[in-house]
Amino acid sequence: MRTIPSPDRSIAGRLAGVVGDVLGMVPVRIRAWDGSESGPDDAPVVVLRSRTALRRLLWNPDELGLARAYVAGEIDVEGDLAEGLSRVWTLVRARPPVLPGWRDRLRWAGTALRLGVVGRRPPPPAEEAVLSGEKHSTDRDSDAISYHYDQSNELYAALLDEHMAYSCAYFRADPADNGDAGYTITEAQRDKLELVCRKLGLQPGMRLLDVGCGWGSLILYAAEHHGVHATGVTISAQQRDHVEKLVAERGLADRVAVRLQDYREVPVPAVGPYDAVASIEMSEHVGQEQYPEYAATLHRLVRPGGRVLLQAMSHPSAPGGGAFIERYVAPDMHMRPVWETAAMLARPGLELRDVESIREHYAWTVRAWADTLEQRWDEIVGLIGEAGARIWRLYLAGGGLTFAENRMGVDQLLFVRPGDTGASGMPATRAGWTPAT
Repeated sequence: MRTIPSPDRSIAGRLAGVVGDVLGMVPVRIRAWDGSESGPDDAPVVVLRSRTALRRLLWNPDELGLARAYVAGEIDVEGDLAEGLSRVWTLVRARPPVLPGWRDRLRWAGTALRLGVVGRRPPPPAEEAVLSGEKHSTDRDSDAISYHYDQSNELYAALLDEHMAYSCAYFRADPADNGDAGYTITEAQRDKLELVCRKLGLQPGMRLLDVGCGWGSLILYAAEHHGVHATGVTISAQQRDHVEKLVAERGLADRVAVRLQDYREVPVPAVGPYDAVASIEMSEHVGQEQYPEYAATLHRLVRPGGRVLLQAMSHPSAPGGGAFIERYVAPDMHMRPVWETAAMLARPGLELRDVESIREHYAWTVRAWADTLEQRWDEIVGLIGEAGARIWRLYLAGGGLTFAENRMGVDQLLFVRPGDTGASGMPATRAGWTPAT
């Protein structure tokens, strides 16, 4: 006579049953607040520290509920966080979009009642962004940028490379394959900066504008290695202060300037438009409604025959970065497919000359940042607190996956502003663009 195994009635077992109903299988091991465990032995362990985590999911049964519980420390993960997220996401994509029937919903409600997780909505963690005012007004944009970029210069110095370049690097090869232990994220960011300078055709004495200059990696590099006069604009006061300090330390006051200024307020210099304009992963903060003005601004600020390089993230469908990104990382973020971005930038009169996808490079870049975060965890907790560090851990784990799994992209788009006769002045081939190795 065959014996039918009894269902696991522990807290973890009941929860695993619900997860299995929703996803078709249990992709992670679950450890509940009473110490019970259920799920595959060889998977990352999701630790539920209290009933509050599940209460959040009752009110927000989605990415936001999970993110709030993780930031608050009510859910933790033992093992590879990125692997756990990937397992769950793989099952979500494979499941047909069918709403649960009333029998399932009644059974899940009964489980929630028996586990004591039904109750008042928990307040969101204090770290969650709360913005006011008209979306993409200058004041709200300033608040949105300040929320993420003004956490502290010390934080970004601890996380990023020596250039403090907070954007996708450009690797000579897949770090898993090249076997070059001496080639680090610092070298990859240097190669990205060099590639940008070469695509822009920078020569000594030219004038470069960087719209959204960050901590100054491009304008400092271009001035020191290509002899240009570089101007950067940012709406982050801490970024401006950091660049000004480096300019003074390196004796570059005659070649590098940085201004606390919204892109909509940048004037054409008295001597005429700039020879080249760059905007590196800033356009995601512009917003769909303001993008025509952004495109017109780039066209207005570059001279005929001058080049514009945009490095921008893209998304095939969803305009934002998701509930977690919009609440805890980049409020009011807006992306679109790369071809739509190219079309919007071309409308004022810029001519698209080259597009290069560097999507895999962002997965490698984020992996390097995530490794640094873990190596310097205590230091970073000391700078921004445990919840702040957990936001970064979740952000980097999830962000790396979106690029590795082709759910987001990043591209370099090179434009030129043709002269009155249509001449572009562009080189005949790409031969001079590849950074020297």
